[in-house]
Amino acid sequence: MLNPMRSYRMEAIKNRYVYKNDDLTAFMIFKIEKIASMIAEKERVSFDTAYAKFLASETYRILQRPETLMWGEHAGFVVDEYYREIENRR
Repeated sequence: MLNPMRSYRMEAIKNRYVYKNDDLTAFMIFKIEKIASMIAEKERVSFDTAYAKFLASETYRILQRPETLMWGEHAGFVVDEYYREIENRR
């Protein structure tokens, strides 16, 4: 049983996404969730599978670097880039 008087410490996010002193971390978390959801829906796989596939991609590595400005693109654009990457591997 949880003790409501006990304080719970939240784990800090170790990696932050910052661009020109603006913290984009929450925005990026939501964007990555949207991208993984779109991939899962398109491929008819679980969210976890799509998330793992996206995290293993070069597109994700580019998205992680705020200076590329890919974070400012619509999630659909990033998904298209992900599929271009997959196609170019073939």
